[in-house]
Amino acid sequence: MSRRRPGRAAGAARAGRRRHRPARAGNRQAAPRFRSIRLETAAGISILTLNRPGARNAINLEVVEEIRAALETLARDGQARALILTGAGAAAFASGADVRELRDRRAADALRGINSSLFLEIEQFALPTIAAVSGYALGGGCELALACDLRIAGESARFGQPEVGLGIIPAAGATYRLPQIVGAGRARELILTGRIIDAREALSIGLVSRVVPDDRVLEEARSTAALIARKGALALRAAKLALRASAYGPDAGHAAERLAQAILFESADKREGMTAFLQGRRPRFSGR
Repeated sequence: MSRRRPGRAAGAARAGRRRHRPARAGNRQAAPRFRSIRLETAAGISILTLNRPGARNAINLEVVEEIRAALETLARDGQARALILTGAGAAAFASGADVRELRDRRAADALRGINSSLFLEIEQFALPTIAAVSGYALGGGCELALACDLRIAGESARFGQPEVGLGIIPAAGATYRLPQIVGAGRARELILTGRIIDAREALSIGLVSRVVPDDRVLEEARSTAALIARKGALALRAAKLALRASAYGPDAGHAAERLAQAILFESADKREGMTAFLQGRRPRFSGR
């Protein structure tokens, strides 16, 4: 009997140690490993980089799945206040969907909305999103940028929807997002001709909010993200929802504004923001 007790005690100790292991494993799973993208977060700003420079950051199925996993990680961690999307290397933000994969896709794949459903997730993501674009943003790459809240371009940036030249149409959001951003007439011209435009023309038609030298694109995106990150997180989420509702017309926009404002008027962030303003200090928002 006396010899068994130490064994049971040792077994209990080992069991206790084992009970802690899943928690550590869970922590490791919160930061998944990626092959085709990179994800890093610092000072409340996350940067998601498409990392296939050898393929001009073409968007294949692995990229789609990894971006989706990255969004889930960011939503679960709650550490970031803004998200920047960019591409590795100087040649491209994203040169489009991977044509080698696209050629083999069938009707069922189109109905699944492989890229379009991901871009809808990005558009609806709780955090403000910024596309930092250098080089080519074509086809699905342009549509990825369109799904972001803001677009900042380097001088080398080139935008276009050349899908009609491949016998298909842009079907990951360009046919409805592009008209909302640049107007119906310009959207028709760009989609029907497949013409590629440079950064300056993109700025002139409102496709991007600013153009900077290529070596400053990420810096400019970070600066903008930092400005956003200092604002009330709850207000930012409400503003994104109200802006989305406005696409359905002034009645929907008006209703969404009133509902969002009613929620914010009862929030701790509203009280803190206005108190800080009256006291002449920076607000300390809690997201509640």
